[in-house]
Amino acid sequence: MARPRKKKRTHIGANNVASQSQSRNVAKDPKSMVIRMGASKVGSSVTQLALDVRAMMEPGTASRLKERRANRLRDYVTMAGPLGVSHLLLFSRSDAGNTNLRIALAPRGPTLYFNVENYALCKDIKKSMKRPPGGGKESDSPPLLVLNGFLTSEAEAAGANARVPKHLEKLVTSVFQSLFPPISPQNMHPKSVSRVLLLNREKRKKATSDSEPEKYIISLRHYAIQISDTGRSRPVRRLFNTKRSAPDLGKQTDVSDFFLNPDAGYTSASESEMETKPEVEVPHSKIHKVRKSKMKKEQSRSETMKKAISLKELGPRMRLKLIKVTEGLADEGETLWHDHVTKSKEEKATLGQAAEKKKAEKEKRKKEQKENVARKKGKEEEKEKEKGGIKGKEATDDQEDDEMDIDEWDSEMELDEEGEELGQEGETNEADGEIQGPLKVPIR
Repeated sequence: MARPRKKKRTHIGANNVASQSQSRNVAKDPKSMVIRMGASKVGSSVTQLALDVRAMMEPGTASRLKERRANRLRDYVTMAGPLGVSHLLLFSRSDAGNTNLRIALAPRGPTLYFNVENYALCKDIKKSMKRPPGGGKESDSPPLLVLNGFLTSEAEAAGANARVPKHLEKLVTSVFQSLFPPISPQNMHPKSVSRVLLLNREKRKKATSDSEPEKYIISLRHYAIQISDTGRSRPVRRLFNTKRSAPDLGKQTDVSDFFLNPDAGYTSASESEMETKPEVEVPHSKIHKVRKSKMKKEQSRSETMKKAISLKELGPRMRLKLIKVTEGLADEGETLWHDHVTKSKEEKATLGQAAEKKKAEKEKRKKEQKENVARKKGKEEEKEKEKGGIKGKEATDDQEDDEMDIDEWDSEMELDEEGEELGQEGETNEADGEIQGPLKVPIR
């Protein structure tokens, strides 16, 4: 018997809107596109890093996006509006071999420029783990975003070597918070959160001198949340675990030896290691059916169960260094902050005036282009009207000529018919013996 076809295009869990939580509005959730700029030049490692970031940004990302060599940034920006894309994550590689990441808010910015100092792929992290987490349905729901150390205190911000302004910290924080939909604790189910995205701003190290500038460095980690019951002992859980094979009890004299000895029945040393997982008490509701007076009633009671929570790293892992922040999308707009360049107030004022002048010239060019387009359209419409009038006059002249030709043709036909009738009468008179002269037909 043939196997039934599995629908992947419309029934995939990450892209199926029906599988999303009903507590949040899916239409208003942020959507992103992870793009490789210069797809043929970034290399295989950066390509795999972009794929891992797409898996991390699920479900609100274009996981099946295919870049082409001829695609430019304006092509993606043009399609971002109709597709509802709010964020663009652009990976690129410089001529010197540095990997860069740009996080831009479509369609008007701002844009954050990061230098990826080092990174680790998902496959490398799984190889380094003894028991890596299996592939599940973690991507069906967005991860829980945790930001640590993004906003500094006033004492640290007033330091001598504090180069990052306070408003820039708030801007970077808001950009990262807008990557994922907000969470409502009242309507959210705990089981819907299966991943954690941790962004930690590294603390400023003790400077060797007062002139050493501050660096804005962010470390990114991606974890899977695993929850297990701790109310039962580990041998009991091992015995009732259907995913694994049954424990070997051949060397035990009694079944109590297996339950009382914590090291019995394990097949490897890694399974006998003590698990140090934090435990939390979770309220659990059970429904008991009570039969009274031949009727079934439901009676609920609340209990507390102990759950063990652990984090398993999924990857990727990145260390990002903030280089520049611009006001517009990509290189458009004014540069709000730069790590390598420090400008005085006079230079900033000059650059601001130049940016305003450039913006005014751009608006002027747009206005002139619109006027030129409207003028050309008006000329084309006038030409079409003139052509339509000439064609109508020619049509009426042709119609009059045709009518004149028809009248002349009718008059000639009448003359021919009269001549034929008179000729027939002369022939009959000649047959009777009466010869008459030629008949003259007056021409009118």
